[in-house]
Amino acid sequence: MSSRKLFSMLMSLVILASLLVGCQPAAPQAPAAPPTQAPAAQEPAAPAPAEKPAEIVIGVYEPMSGAQAAGGQQTMQGVNLAYEQKKEVLGVPIKMVLVDNRSDKAEAATAMTRLINQEKAIAVVGSYGSSNSMAGGEVSEKAGIPVMGCSPTNPLVTQGKHYYFRACFIDPFQGRVMAKYAVENGIKKVAIIQNISQDYSVGLAAFFKQSWNELTGSMDGIVSETSYQDGDQDFTAQLGAIGDAEAIYAPGYFGDAALLIKQAREMGFKGLFMGSDAWEAPELVSIGGPATEGAVFSSHYSAEAATTPASKPFVEAFQAKYNEVPSAMAALGYDAYMLVIDAIERANSFDPKAIRDAMAATKDFPGVTGSITINENGDAVKDAVVLVVKDGEFKYLSTVKP
Repeated sequence: MSSRKLFSMLMSLVILASLLVGCQPAAPQAPAAPPTQAPAAQEPAAPAPAEKPAEIVIGVYEPMSGAQAAGGQQTMQGVNLAYEQKKEVLGVPIKMVLVDNRSDKAEAATAMTRLINQEKAIAVVGSYGSSNSMAGGEVSEKAGIPVMGCSPTNPLVTQGKHYYFRACFIDPFQGRVMAKYAVENGIKKVAIIQNISQDYSVGLAAFFKQSWNELTGSMDGIVSETSYQDGDQDFTAQLGAIGDAEAIYAPGYFGDAALLIKQAREMGFKGLFMGSDAWEAPELVSIGGPATEGAVFSSHYSAEAATTPASKPFVEAFQAKYNEVPSAMAALGYDAYMLVIDAIERANSFDPKAIRDAMAATKDFPGVTGSITINENGDAVKDAVVLVVKDGEFKYLSTVKP
């Protein structure tokens, strides 16, 4: 066989082999994996039932030092007694935290801030001194924490506030009480001496004048109006301007009033001294001495004129603990704390907003200082009493209704 034929045969075999390989069925391929799917979204877990906290905090800010310390200390007597009687609410222990506001507006705001931010108070009690309460109220309002004031009487304390309430009456009523007392006791000429540094004093002086004008039909009976500032101890200039006044109305704090009365007597004034609830402190008599005899002032409460079923057991418990008769400030401190507890119970909640709503709805609460209903402004609607200094003690004279 020629070489040429041999080459042709070999090429034919190669081509045939190629065709046979190409005609083989394709090797089976593994089925494609199904596309990866995201895991099914889980239903959100139902919120766990609300658990009771281990404890709650009720804050208190009062002037335990400084010029108004006596008022703050008296208030705390009542608050402490109330706390001893109510140390838990809704089955949860209460931790009461007191912060001294030092009789100072800036310190009052700082004290409120500490109670809310650091101590985590769900409600606050305080403060003696309207200026202190006004400063603290700005902080509590922004934080949404309810406050029950004990004795801050200036209307501005609750004005425009949704979280500040009080257990006491307010100054328009208090000013009228003393103007009415003066008119009914034949006083024709009055000199007013106010502390220009204190909103409390300035407000009361204004409300007294307004009521005097309404009751007498004229401002002619206000023979002089003079002012002093915190820290002043010499009142000879103010007393030298009273002319022929038959009475002096001095709605300041007890320390100022004691010095003023003493100096007035030394200068020969023989007329009537009239004041306000901030006079009710032992220091009025201990500093002013016999000169204070016969001085009269408006206040919130007298153990001699108990008006509610709560008053008698309060007086008994107070005397057993402190061996003294309770002051109006102590009674208000007691009521303020108990009003907070009452609001928490009625709200059945530790939520500050719910507590605030319950405070606003307070009606006919049987307080020591009287039946307490909170009006639309956050103020208590209640009676006032007039007290007189007699034999070195504060004695009940009369009750005046709103």
